[in-house]
Amino acid sequence: MSIGLPNFNLIFKMKGVSAIERSARGIVACILRDDTEGGQALNVYKKVDEVDFAHWTETNYDYLKLIYAGAPSSVIAIRIATQAEGYNDALKKLKDLKWNYLCIPELEAKDVSTIMAWIKQYRDDNRKTFKVVLAHATGDHEGIINLTTENITTTITGKKHSAAQYCARIAGILAGLSLDRSSTYYKLDDITSAEVPDDPDERINNGELVIVFDGKNYKIGRGVNSLTSFTTDKTEDVRKIKIVEGMDLYMDDIRETFEENYVGKVINDYDHKQMFVAAIGAYHKELRGNVLDASYDNTVAVDAEAQRTYLESRGTDTSEMDDTAVAMANTGSKVFITSNVKFVDAMEDLDMVVNM
Repeated sequence: MSIGLPNFNLIFKMKGVSAIERSARGIVACILRDDTEGGQALNVYKKVDEVDFAHWTETNYDYLKLIYAGAPSSVIAIRIATQAEGYNDALKKLKDLKWNYLCIPELEAKDVSTIMAWIKQYRDDNRKTFKVVLAHATGDHEGIINLTTENITTTITGKKHSAAQYCARIAGILAGLSLDRSSTYYKLDDITSAEVPDDPDERINNGELVIVFDGKNYKIGRGVNSLTSFTTDKTEDVRKIKIVEGMDLYMDDIRETFEENYVGKVINDYDHKQMFVAAIGAYHKELRGNVLDASYDNTVAVDAEAQRTYLESRGTDTSEMDDTAVAMANTGSKVFITSNVKFVDAMEDLDMVVNM
């Protein structure tokens, strides 16, 4: 038996064990327009007290405070000139960095479509797990959170903010929120007044993140993104921020572990493919309950169908080969794996019958 087997299993298992803890320590990226002398173009802050307020305007320092009120693990602050045309330079810096939620508090309505298109491109085409919190952005996409509540007064800054500005607060909350709960009914103790909607149900169904008031507390109405069009690949569950966060964690963990521990280091034969499958299976077990549905048979296997297609494309006749033979065939450096998992949501809706 290869000595690599327990090590690889342990790597994935520990990823699973720490998944909930890591999900609560996400990274916020923000783009701020600022001409203050002495400031860097790219800044990474672990804590709010690392921010040198002399390098930022009071307004931008307020945005950083709004972000940190949600307790993210760190903040990547990209500075651009106040008169800069568009956001291309800042986005180029961000595309190769690791982060979870983007906010641009001073983003004008005319630039919203550009940011939405960028997020869609990097999620759909480049498989990045980037997400953005925008105001009044009907993106119809799981990577775009659409905040539409206006005139929000918060004790964090002592000021009234637009929806676009308060996106900084929402991004910080979502990055700092553990996957053992959702953002639905997250209490916003900092808000003293807000223009809450009269039709929250309709707005939520339209893919809007709204703030509501229950008579005592302001809170997030329901933790949804802007997705409203559903397909076999993007079911209604995918409109939930918690579900998408679980999906992103799952994708990042498997991809990063494969790149760091397998690429170029493990022979691509059938036995080692099965080792990789077993390691992911161990990872699944640790995610059961908070990320994956414990009552569902979350499975992973060598993808015989994908391997058959690959072999045929390389000139191999597979018509006489069963799935086992196909799974054991040499696929060069290509690794084809399929998993069937179900992500679990948090309690949000009560339907109770009281019999008298």
